[in-house]
Amino acid sequence: MKSLPQPRKAPRQARSQQMVEVILEATARVLGERGYAGTNTNVVAERAGVSVGSLYQYFPNKDSLITALHERHAAQMYAAIDEVLATSRARSLRGRVQAMVRALLVAHAVYPELHRVLEKEFPFFDAPREESAADYDIFRRVRQLLDEHRPELAPRNLDLATWVVLQIMETLVHAAVIEPPAQFEPAALEASIVDALMGYLCGQAGR
Repeated sequence: MKSLPQPRKAPRQARSQQMVEVILEATARVLGERGYAGTNTNVVAERAGVSVGSLYQYFPNKDSLITALHERHAAQMYAAIDEVLATSRARSLRGRVQAMVRALLVAHAVYPELHRVLEKEFPFFDAPREESAADYDIFRRVRQLLDEHRPELAPRNLDLATWVVLQIMETLVHAAVIEPPAQFEPAALEASIVDALMGYLCGQAGR
């Protein structure tokens, strides 16, 4: 398997971290507006308000920017899941699953065109889950949720159940945001995603 293009170095100081975040935000906007062919480091640097030399300190080419965007996206999804599970007033499994699905739908709706480009056109820039710290954190947090509701679950293997939950959730959330069916209301899509997850986790009792 061909190795993914990587950043030259990780920012260590707060100022450098802020600049990298500005560069990635500019990349997200340019990529969503122009697509891959219309994106290059010069355009990104101009949109970010930094010199091309400053950009090259961290990213050797636009492919390394896209790889970094995938990891940034995973980190944002973990933050959304972790926050909603920590702060949600819902105590039932269904209530917590619904809160998690809603948070992911809202997070994905910020840049739907960007997500379409990343997930449909360039999924090969996404690091394997076992190599992504953010993906590992998401897996760990969702598994913790399932462990807290273990007596209610039909699946016995929680590692496998976590994997299935993440696959269902990722596939349906992306479909609902990237290519939303016009004939269905957003609330109906959200409820159906929750029903699919609860049907797997708890069978008919979870509905």
